[in-house]
Amino acid sequence: MKHASLALALALLSLPAAAFAGPPAADRTDPSVNEDIRQGMAEARAEIAAELARARRDLDTKNLDIGNGLHFGRHHDDKAAASPNDKPRAEITPKGDFLIDDKAVAIDAGQRAQLLAYRTLVIGIAKEGIDIGERSALAAVDQVDRGLFGLMLGALTGSTERKLERQVKTAIKPAVEQLCRRLPAVLSSQRQLAASLPAFAPYAELGPDDIGDCERSVRESFAMR
Repeated sequence: MKHASLALALALLSLPAAAFAGPPAADRTDPSVNEDIRQGMAEARAEIAAELARARRDLDTKNLDIGNGLHFGRHHDDKAAASPNDKPRAEITPKGDFLIDDKAVAIDAGQRAQLLAYRTLVIGIAKEGIDIGERSALAAVDQVDRGLFGLMLGALTGSTERKLERQVKTAIKPAVEQLCRRLPAVLSSQRQLAASLPAFAPYAELGPDDIGDCERSVRESFAMR
C-alpha cells in the first residue's frame, strides 16, 4: 500500500461540501423524504467506517510498498518531473522482510528490527491520515443530517459549503499538524536504515524540504476563506 496518506488527508479538505448535500430540488419538508435522506446518511456513515476499517487492516496485514516514498508539496513535484520513478518495487513485510521485485534481500536481525521500526512509524502516520479523512467525511455527513432544510437554502448562496469547510478544518487542523511533527522521526529512522542496508538507500527519499513542505501545505490548506 502506498504511504501518502497525509497528502490524501489534505486533499480531502478540498472536497466541496455540496457533494454531500443531495439533490436540492427534493421537498425537504416531506417527512418521508427527510427519513429517506436520513437513512441515506446512516448508510453513508456505515460505508465510510467499513471502508476505512478495511484500509487500517490492510496496513497491518499487507506488505508496505515504499516505492513512492513520503513526499509533500512542490519539492516532490519538481523531483518527480526531473527523475521519474523507475526503481524496482520495494516492500517491507509485516515480519520485517525487505523485498525488491518480490525477492527477499538478505538482512540480519538488527536490520530486521530497523525495518520493523520504520514500518511502524510509517503505518502510524498512515493510520492517523485515515483517521483525519474519516473525521472529515463524517463531519460533512453529520452537518447534512442535522440541517437538511438549511442546506437547501444555503446552497443557493454557497454559505453552507463555506461554513462546513470552516468547521471541518477547525476540527481536524491539530491532527494534521501533529502528522507533520512526526516526520522528523521518520526521516531519522529512514537515514539510519539507509546507512545500515544499502539496498534500502534508493528508497530513502524523504528529506528536510519535505518536512517544510508539509508544514506549508497545512498552512495553505487551512487558510480560512
